[in-house]
Amino acid sequence: MPIYPMPLVRVEIALQSLIESRLCTLLIRREEAPYKDRWALPGGVVRVDHDRTLDDCAERVSRERLGVVPPSLRQLCAVGASGREPRGPAEWGVSIVYRSLIQSDTLSIESGKRVKGVRWVPVDHPLRDDQIAFDHQRLIAHAAAVTRAEFAGLQFVPGFVPKHFTLTELQALCEAVLGERLDKSSFRRKLAARELVKPVPGAYTQGVRYRPAAVYELRGDGCTR
Repeated sequence: MPIYPMPLVRVEIALQSLIESRLCTLLIRREEAPYKDRWALPGGVVRVDHDRTLDDCAERVSRERLGVVPPSLRQLCAVGASGREPRGPAEWGVSIVYRSLIQSDTLSIESGKRVKGVRWVPVDHPLRDDQIAFDHQRLIAHAAAVTRAEFAGLQFVPGFVPKHFTLTELQALCEAVLGERLDKSSFRRKLAARELVKPVPGAYTQGVRYRPAAVYELRGDGCTR
């Protein structure tokens, strides 16, 4: 049986959060070539001697690069082409991209193996192309578009929305993720039509000058998919 050259296969982690009311992604500063000192999504090579599955690889890479495994890691996409990876045959590289949306204060993230630093950057203007390694600018944009499409369709990530909230607070959270204002009446009609939230009996906001607002929670397990 002939043996063909195989592409280098990596897993990349698109970790997202709201920082100062803007949707941001976490980047690491690479310690080694290729693209030494450039910023990139946390990632690493699939290790057949360590990883039984791609999910195992995503968790291992997260732990090695960031010191923690983000919750609700989900496969986003796979990309592959020649010219993506200088270390692969014919520079062929395949990346399986994972995505997680978190509250930034719920994880203790630190620089791990082969990482010189970490930083949160806005997804709309992450960095100049000459500061980001590989084709990760495109991966960041794709991950942001998918997250925003979910929130536009009122699909909420488990654990990201607070347990209790007012409708105004939920709208503000959606607006921060989407990066745009929403019409209040339309937003509430969609919530009601899909029966996504329910009032917490007897719960109202406290210490406000005006009429107290009712407090709500998501129905079910908090995930609308």
